[in-house]
Amino acid sequence: MPASPAGPPHGISVIIPCFDEERAIVHVLDGLERMLRATGLPYEIIVVDDGSADATAARIDTERFQLLRHETNLGYGAALKTGAAAARYDLIAITDADGTYPHEKIPELLAAIERADMAVGARTGDRVKIPAVRRPAKWILGRLANYLTGTKIPDLNSGLRVIRRELWDQYEYLFPDGFSLTTTITLAALTNRRRVRYVPIDYHPRVGRSKIRPIQDTLGFIQLILRVILYFNPMKIFLPVSIILFLASVVIGVGTLILQYLGKAKFMDVTTSLLFIASLQTLAIGALADLISKRMK
Repeated sequence: MPASPAGPPHGISVIIPCFDEERAIVHVLDGLERMLRATGLPYEIIVVDDGSADATAARIDTERFQLLRHETNLGYGAALKTGAAAARYDLIAITDADGTYPHEKIPELLAAIERADMAVGARTGDRVKIPAVRRPAKWILGRLANYLTGTKIPDLNSGLRVIRRELWDQYEYLFPDGFSLTTTITLAALTNRRRVRYVPIDYHPRVGRSKIRPIQDTLGFIQLILRVILYFNPMKIFLPVSIILFLASVVIGVGTLILQYLGKAKFMDVTTSLLFIASLQTLAIGALADLISKRMK
């Protein structure tokens, strides 16, 4: 679908953030360029070296690829935002520099985005090599995101996707500098009923050492999911909390009233009242937050 005359020209800008990826970057870029040339679309490949301490930057052919550099390591999301700011075309693709993602699937993502705002390579193929240490956290995050968005998300934070520039620009102010940028744009798109399509892909063992910190990054992802849902769909959080507080007030109130009648305990009137009032306040705050979020859309 061509861009409007006032928008960026139709084509694909591929952004590759990299941090100490000297072992894989040349192979990744060569394969990516061959694949893009075969699509017939105008394209550019933007490599963002995020403060690498090795020879990553020196191995990039700047006559074929655009190289942008951060003096220090600012984070995965920061590197993607730097690349997007320099991108020329109406489609933004992101991928990794470690050889994990199958770039030959990008044509399928391009076909999928003809009917969508974002096309995601979902790591649900026959050969998916996600480290065992990351699987429990990935499962928990996936179930939480499914509940809060009200839809099944095959892959919440895949790093291989094609995004319409309009979608990127609309929510860029929410994007963090860390690994959770992909989670943020997925949640922002789904909670605002944007069209997201998924293409099954394989996921290969990475070349080099992973930059993911399982515990810290998982806690950060949970905070991020709650923050984004509070921003776009707050009743998904406030309503269940209000119901729990209300039920707690009923159980404690009725239970202690029965025990008082039997002469075994005193009626907990203060606790019951506080829980009941808290449930009403939580519901009221949620309704107000929901109204604000809808007025901002």
